Amino acid sequence: MSLASARSVLEAVDGSLDITPLVIDRRGRLLPAALSRRALTEPSTASGDADAAGAGDGAGGAGLDAGAGPGGSGAAAQEAEDVASALSRARSEGFDVVFPLLHGPYGEDGSVQGLLRLLGVPFVGSDVLGSAVAMDKLMMKAVFAAHGFSQVGFGGVTRAGWLADRQGSLAKLAGLAWPRFVKPANLGSSIGIRRVEAPAELEGAIDAAFAFDRRVIVEEGVRQARELEVAVLGNDAPEVSPVGEIRFQASFYDYDTKYRDGRAELLIPAPVPVSVAERARDLARRAFAALDGAGLARVDFLYREDDDTLFLNEVNTIPGFTRHSMYPKLFQAAGVPYPELIARLLDLACEPR
Repeated sequence: MSLASARSVLEAVDGSLDITPLVIDRRGRLLPAALSRRALTEPSTASGDADAAGAGDGAGGAGLDAGAGPGGSGAAAQEAEDVASALSRARSEGFDVVFPLLHGPYGEDGSVQGLLRLLGVPFVGSDVLGSAVAMDKLMMKAVFAAHGFSQVGFGGVTRAGWLADRQGSLAKLAGLAWPRFVKPANLGSSIGIRRVEAPAELEGAIDAAFAFDRRVIVEEGVRQARELEVAVLGNDAPEVSPVGEIRFQASFYDYDTKYRDGRAELLIPAPVPVSVAERARDLARRAFAALDGAGLARVDFLYREDDDTLFLNEVNTIPGFTRHSMYPKLFQAAGVPYPELIARLLDLACEPR
């Protein structure tokens, strides 16, 4: 969740850096700095706006800006303001770098990154291209296919095409194996995703996914697949972490499994052969470069042990960033403690791009 990530970063670096925390509420407004800090340090007593931002369903988010002091952007404001207005003052008020801990549409898809690029304010993470392509699952998989990366079979459906010709749209998916996963093309946290075991369930799953996006991706499922992940850190010459594995009992890695304690187990390093780990690490580095990634990313894989097949699943350009999230834990295993990881990301953001 965005607020949980922001809270962890704030706790790790507060006192060593001048920080202005900025929380975005469900209506897309930035809360004043004082109220934002309260939302992150005293969540039980924060205002309704801050509580809404912390719901973790992709509607809200949080950002941390290193460089402006307590009297910086928004601190004197009495009311929340729109994100563009607040960030447009970032350069004039001396913000050194913005750490956008924002998951999902508008925060992770290149929108905020484009605004910051226009303003000339450095920021942590991928630029507009990498963010936009990684957020759109259909475009991301098209790029992977162009690079010859191994991935599961998939197909796309648009809302207009679905409304005009359901049977024609279904016919284009006929070659995909079962089970299938139906997903909104642009979303995260497993929201809107359904696992479909039989043809009778497919239309309902596609209808449900269209509630979240105008484009839907349908992917082949991989039975008995193991979920492996690799963290990437850097810009043009990135380093990669050891391989981690996520294990869970649910039929897939759904929202509840991701965000409720005790639903998933993180194994670092993953108990896989050295050859598999090296393939995953190499593929993570190449996928990051293919998307023109920068700063950080978590690259996810599906591993079918029966025939030793490794499928590239997706790249997350703003992965979960609490101390207990997979991304920081993978680099902790590589000898990079959490505060140092944050410092390195801030330095990377300030490198010329």
